[in-house]
Amino acid sequence: MISAISSFRSLGGTAATTLSQTAPTAATPGVASSDFSDVFAKVSTEAIDTLKTGEAAAISGIQGRSSVQHVVQAIMSAEQTLQTTIAVRDKVVAAYQEISRMGI
Repeated sequence: MISAISSFRSLGGTAATTLSQTAPTAATPGVASSDFSDVFAKVSTEAIDTLKTGEAAAISGIQGRSSVQHVVQAIMSAEQTLQTTIAVRDKVVAAYQEISRMGI
C-alpha cells in the first residue's frame, strides 16, 4: 500500500515538474489529450477490473479450477488496489474538508 501511495506522489511531482516546464500550447490535431477525468476514469476502470479478477480467481480457486498460487496473487493484487483506492478516497475527503473550512 505504501509503495502504491508513493507512486501516486511521484506521479504528482512529475506532473507538476512537467507542467511548470512546458508553456501552454494549442491543441494539436490528431494528438489525443488527456485530462483529469480521462485519467481518473482509466484508473477507476483498471481498479475495478483488478478487483473483479481477484474475485473471479477466488471463486475458481474454491471450485478447484485454479492453483493456490494464482489465487493468492490475484487476491493480493486486489487487496493492494483496494487499499490504494481507500487511501486516495481519504485524501480526497480530507482535501474537501480543508476547502470547506476556508473562509470566503
